[in-house]
Amino acid sequence: MVFAPGLAPAVDPGLFFIVASLCCPFLSVGLGAFGAHALRGRVEESMLANYQTGVQYMFFHTLALFVVVLALTHWPTSRLPVWSGWLFLVGILFFSGSLFIMAFTGQRWLGAITPIGGVAFIVGWLLLAFAAWQAK
Repeated sequence: MVFAPGLAPAVDPGLFFIVASLCCPFLSVGLGAFGAHALRGRVEESMLANYQTGVQYMFFHTLALFVVVLALTHWPTSRLPVWSGWLFLVGILFFSGSLFIMAFTGQRWLGAITPIGGVAFIVGWLLLAFAAWQAK
């Protein structure tokens, strides 16, 4: 069994990412509905568009967490899917989180944080691809 970096061996990464991948859609749907109903007319249209982008990328990378769980079952000795899962969660936090906070506060400087999450998403996908390549 491969363990997540920095976590105690008592935490099974497969179970952790299953739970994360099941909680994130709940948050995506809830935040999307909140944005569509509660934010419309209260924030600038461009900020609402940023908010919706955050919701979309959060949902896309929820599906990526499911792929991580599948990768962990297919390649249980590889640490790459674990790192990939952590990068997807970091990406959700920085990419989507910065867009959510920017929409709520109107502080456009938070857009400078968003690319950190984008890079985390990209590296997460690359690590998954590399894990598949190594397993060939």
